[in-house]
Amino acid sequence: MKKLAYQPFSLIFGALGTRVGKQMFKAIWERVSAEPKPEAKAPEMSLRRVALSAALEGATRSAATAVAGQLSVRAFHFLFGVWPVQGKQAADGSGSSEPESAAAPSSAA
Repeated sequence: MKKLAYQPFSLIFGALGTRVGKQMFKAIWERVSAEPKPEAKAPEMSLRRVALSAALEGATRSAATAVAGQLSVRAFHFLFGVWPVQGKQAADGSGSSEPESAAAPSSAA
């Protein structure tokens, strides 16, 4: 049930993450080069420039999407008090489904 309730959060934050990633890349590319982003199939572009542009774009979009995914899970947890998805450790039964910060602190005396 919570997975179904979490879907709108995931979709909205995913779209926002993609948009932010595009904007981040544009801002970074403007600082790196005065020329526009090279097209992969343009015959006059060097392979190095195209590869670096694609790597930078992929990294910024991936980072923004990952941050947005984490924020969507945290927002859902904040609003509803439950963690919407199980982590990899919890899925195999070796860990808790709650994040480390939400788990009860152990008593170290």
